[in-house]
Amino acid sequence: MDSIKPIVRISVRNLVEFILRSGDIDSGFCGPKRAVEGTRIHRTIQKNRKGNYNSEITVKQSIDLDGFTLVIEGRIDGVLETDGQFCIEEIKSVADPVYSIEENQYPVHWAQVTCYAYIFAAKEKLSSVDLRLIYCEVETEKIKEFTRHCSFAELETFFDDLIKKYEPWARFSFNWISERNVSLKSLVFPFQDYRAGQRELAVSVYKSIKNKSKLFAKAPTGIGKTISTLFPALKAMGEEHTSRIFYLTARTTNRSVAEEALSLLKKQNLNLKYITLTAKEKICFKEKCSCTPQDCQYAHGHYTRINNAIWDAIQNNDELKRTVVEEFALKHQVCPFELSLDLSLWCDCIIGDYNYVFDPQVYLKRFFCDNSGDFTFLIDEAHNLIDRSREMFSAQIQRSAFKQMRSFFKTSHAGVYKQSGRVSNRLNALGKMVGEKTLSTSTEIDSKLCLVLKAFIEECEQFLKINRVFDNDDILKLYFDALAFIRTSELFDSHYLFLVQRLEKDIMVKLFCVDPSFMMSETLKRGKSSIFFSATLTPLPYYREILGGSPDDALVSLPSPFDTKNRCFLVATDVSTKYQNREKSYSILADYLGHVVNSKTGNYLAYFSSYKYMLNVYDIFNEKNPDLKTIVQTSTMSEPQRDRFLQNFQSEPEETLLGFCVLGGVFSEGIDLKSDRLIGTIIVGVGLPQICLERDIIRDYFQQTKSCGYEYAYLYPGMNKVMQAAGRVIRSEQDRGVILLIDERYNNQQYRNLFPVEWFPHNRVFIHTLGDYLKRFWIRKY
Repeated sequence: MDSIKPIVRISVRNLVEFILRSGDIDSGFCGPKRAVEGTRIHRTIQKNRKGNYNSEITVKQSIDLDGFTLVIEGRIDGVLETDGQFCIEEIKSVADPVYSIEENQYPVHWAQVTCYAYIFAAKEKLSSVDLRLIYCEVETEKIKEFTRHCSFAELETFFDDLIKKYEPWARFSFNWISERNVSLKSLVFPFQDYRAGQRELAVSVYKSIKNKSKLFAKAPTGIGKTISTLFPALKAMGEEHTSRIFYLTARTTNRSVAEEALSLLKKQNLNLKYITLTAKEKICFKEKCSCTPQDCQYAHGHYTRINNAIWDAIQNNDELKRTVVEEFALKHQVCPFELSLDLSLWCDCIIGDYNYVFDPQVYLKRFFCDNSGDFTFLIDEAHNLIDRSREMFSAQIQRSAFKQMRSFFKTSHAGVYKQSGRVSNRLNALGKMVGEKTLSTSTEIDSKLCLVLKAFIEECEQFLKINRVFDNDDILKLYFDALAFIRTSELFDSHYLFLVQRLEKDIMVKLFCVDPSFMMSETLKRGKSSIFFSATLTPLPYYREILGGSPDDALVSLPSPFDTKNRCFLVATDVSTKYQNREKSYSILADYLGHVVNSKTGNYLAYFSSYKYMLNVYDIFNEKNPDLKTIVQTSTMSEPQRDRFLQNFQSEPEETLLGFCVLGGVFSEGIDLKSDRLIGTIIVGVGLPQICLERDIIRDYFQQTKSCGYEYAYLYPGMNKVMQAAGRVIRSEQDRGVILLIDERYNNQQYRNLFPVEWFPHNRVFIHTLGDYLKRFWIRKY
């Protein structure tokens, strides 16, 4: 019995758009309404068609090629039969007036309906069919039709020519996946031994991918969580349990670690292609992103050259890091950002920010249009995703922006001027309803605001269609903010609140996703398996719930691989760092810091809950320790300034250095100062987020729904910051260092219950006993 041939699949639409694309990138405004209104318009036209008409006809054509079968599939919008003659219809919604559309204006549209007609005619054994393109103008719903008659021979010739052009790409994909899977089967763990907990994590990841489920893992620093998730995911790919891996993280540094892990695995002659996606603003060759052929030579003729660039890149490089993407983009004179997105379709692993999967405004629709992909999401530093998801699923607008737009358009466009005024007036009315309060919340959206916003968006689209290369970032941003608000309003449910906030001279309205769990659970359906991992995913049930998991999803908490004798973990509970007591704490905190940094020459970091608190203690500390070297984090540090800050922490320092930082800031997680580059941290406070209106809203919401408002809004996020900062010290098996927590609240069982296993044993200290513990630790030899 012959074995079944492997299958390579592509949709009709993707096939014709890929092979036949040409011309320029032109991000001059064309409006998003076609995507928003397209489905509705399709259904309306289909409903109104007369006669023997059938809609949404699924078609598939299998082409037997050497070694594999190419399957072309799609769905015909409509098939009309009249007296035995069939007409294949394709409906296209457009923003431009239909009277201006000419018959041959869009060759790709004719190509799409021609493919549908060929597949249908071949199945039904028809000698000829009619082809019809139906264009519907979104704004007016006016229709324009074009009809052609084609013999089956003409259809077959066109289709065969298209397949001939695509066959090299399909063959490359088939050959690559075959070679990749063979190499993956022989892939072995790249180190001689597993660290403690590493094998358990790897096994849990593999099982979750195989079972197409979710996993939430607390994997302490040093366990090697990047390699321990990528390695089993790749082994699962070799067994065809997943077709593509998305490694998602919030920080550039974590993306570099993923690249390093994959490069290490590739030393085993592994056939694997991976790409790191970089934000358009960062990878763009121009000073300002302006994706029009008039402003950018890379946009001009981009689509004519892009397939040659893709072919060159995938044939000659497997590790498509940013510099490599830029190299091929320059060589072929194409947009580097668009090239990276196209290359991702040919890669086995995609490294990038959370937003490429989760953000409803910018996620990669080319992968997730129908949730049919057997993808795996590896979500690094998953503790960051709660606040990021709230941000991605929320939307807000402010009155001042509409007032500014109204002023801008006062003499240039009456429609935009009028509608921006209506939005401004409605926001003002909502602000008055707040009364003497600063904020009001509601479980219902203000429908009048949505109506005036939609009218505003329509007027903006009319203006922008005429002025396609309009160049005013503030105005464009407001248009897209309004559009995001309306789109988010369609998601609004019991997990959201409608906020109206009176600012000093402004009014802000926000659709606030207080509980992102439902939206996350829906978004995770874009893949088949999701692995959430972080060193500080504590408590695990909380993260599982908020990040869209279910009670059946696995939880795993792994032990630290580091010897507890290498760290001196101390807790001082005789200082209150509560806001009302802070002024009294400055002097004793300076003393605590002085005792720690004077116990041994080396580099230290001290973390505080706010800049003001930090600076006040800094001043007192310098008065008491004028000869000690100190550096301070500022609130507006650029990336080069951050790098220079960290460069101060060198190995084998001749003098002691103390860095003053903010808890939860850029230096409290994601930095890796190994060996003696950092030998101690002092964490002042319990990390509670600053009390603010939104945090109180989160607290009240979860108090009402879960009876744990304070925990969800303040306690868990705060302790996560503390755990992240504490994790900066011991980064490898050889590291030794001191960790000191200072706050009277660490006496409370509520906080102590959140201490991870690796914080035990620890010692409680006072200012007069601290020195003895430090001295005993540093003189101890191993």
